[in-house]
Amino acid sequence: MATTFTRPTVAVRTKEARNPMRVAFFWLAAFYFVYCARPEDWIPGLGIIPLAKITGICAFVALLASAGKAKRSIRDLPREGFYLLAIIGLMYFSAVLSPVWRGGAFSHTTDFSKIFVAWVLTFLVVTDFEKLRRIIFIQAVSVALIAVVSVIKGRGHERLLGVLGGIYSNPNDLAFAIVLSLPFCLAFVMTSKGVFRKLAWVAAVLVMLLALMMTASRGGFISLVVTGIVCLWYFGVKGRRFYLIAATAVVGFVLLLTAGGKLKDRFMAVTGEGMDTSMENKAYGSFEERQFLMKRAAEGIIHYPILGIGVRTFPTYSGIWREVHMTYPQIGVEVGVPALVLYLLFFARGFGNLRKIRRRRNLDPEIVLFNGALTASLVGFVVGALFSPEAYQFFPYFAVAFTAALLRIIVESEQSGETAEPAPVLEHSGWLGAQRRKKQTGKKEDVLLRT
Repeated sequence: MATTFTRPTVAVRTKEARNPMRVAFFWLAAFYFVYCARPEDWIPGLGIIPLAKITGICAFVALLASAGKAKRSIRDLPREGFYLLAIIGLMYFSAVLSPVWRGGAFSHTTDFSKIFVAWVLTFLVVTDFEKLRRIIFIQAVSVALIAVVSVIKGRGHERLLGVLGGIYSNPNDLAFAIVLSLPFCLAFVMTSKGVFRKLAWVAAVLVMLLALMMTASRGGFISLVVTGIVCLWYFGVKGRRFYLIAATAVVGFVLLLTAGGKLKDRFMAVTGEGMDTSMENKAYGSFEERQFLMKRAAEGIIHYPILGIGVRTFPTYSGIWREVHMTYPQIGVEVGVPALVLYLLFFARGFGNLRKIRRRRNLDPEIVLFNGALTASLVGFVVGALFSPEAYQFFPYFAVAFTAALLRIIVESEQSGETAEPAPVLEHSGWLGAQRRKKQTGKKEDVLLRT
């Protein structure tokens, strides 16, 4: 009897299109792109469309629609997710009882609470390494695109101040976003297939470094140095890519020589001597201002230790309309000491996830690379938080979500026995290779249905 095969391609595609998790992942990816790339801030005409709110609401609706249908549930949420929820809860209590500005604190808290939706959706929807890689890709490409736009539009602007709106209007915030995304770009340089893609990522890294130099951010530069050292350790030394160390030295020397003049002036201004330019005078004034703001933040923590003064209200409380230039006292004075403790525990869990992943054996080299990139990004945040008020930027929260999702992916694969006997292949080995082979085999069985 003749054997025939049917091709249920249309049916399969229709089923996938109706899959609520597929829809949820789409809106999650859209949210990441809108937040990281901020197209409404540099594309004329888009400013009138609240893209962040639209994607945030759609992501929240997708989260509700996927309840009970996802591979994971809220009960699987790791402890750091509940820490984040508790922090947001304290923010709302702080806003209601704010001695400075209740309406403003409540509005800013509501805006920040979108991170919880994105965080939970990331954990629930990103159930395999390919999805995680895609989300990280969106962040890396978006920040690289922002760097290109900033360099192009930054001619004639001092320190790229006000070149873009939103979260990138402040040069320190722009430098912070670049530093936290650079390790991912480096990981894509080493994992991308084809010369063209590798060169594109190399170009992206160089433009991001140039943009960071143009911000003349002292805190951003210090964070870059620390993050770079961690990257070189994981990618260069442990990965036996020693050429990266030499390439980093050459690129760093050229950038400092050609674009590091303003950065040098700002570092020299800390001493208060030999200030001959307006840049140096402003830098020294900024240094003195930061000292005053630190003392003012300490006073606020002493007077309001439990719930603080309310999210984003310190500029009013300071009396000079400036934020405290350090993340940890920013959380302490605006949300209270209990929230600061939860904040530290939240990021400690991120480092704990990375440590657990490193202890796993027979991991695919690509996973090892991205684990190193996540480590460098979080270390860069911990250092950068000492110099910038970045408590409400989403990038470090994204990084912790990535660590939680990656650890869960590995644990689930071990429980299902995918890593028991990985078959040798040329392109991929270890756990990721086994997962991809299983995925490909499953597709063939779905398409070729014997009748």
